[in-house]
Amino acid sequence: MGKQIVLRSRLSVGLLAAGLLVLMLGTASAASAPGLAGDWQGTLDAGGGNTLKVVVHISQDKDGKLSGAIDSPDQGASGIAITAVTYKEPDLHFEVGSIDGSYDGKMNKENSQIAGQWKQGGASLPLTLKRVTK
Repeated sequence: MGKQIVLRSRLSVGLLAAGLLVLMLGTASAASAPGLAGDWQGTLDAGGGNTLKVVVHISQDKDGKLSGAIDSPDQGASGIAITAVTYKEPDLHFEVGSIDGSYDGKMNKENSQIAGQWKQGGASLPLTLKRVTK
């Protein structure tokens, strides 16, 4: 009977270690998305010397769901809802349904910059977003 107790306690320790490993891995993958959460700023070059400052706000709720809004200060617009956002390192995609726009970009390794393309009205323009630090 002594061997059963040792065997069971080793099994329990093994299960506990496996459970902790799963918990740590789950936390690590959930923690990767906060690398995206925050404020991002860039400038669209619309051609002909016309540029537009763009500010993107991304947040993440306690369940890990991402949401956001866009501001276009040069046009006096703020809080334009992002209707869909997906992030799978390093790829970001979001859509802004009310203005028929979308963005596809890649996050750099430092989580400080996203380089990509803004698409709207048949045009595709380069847009690099840089993290705004407060």
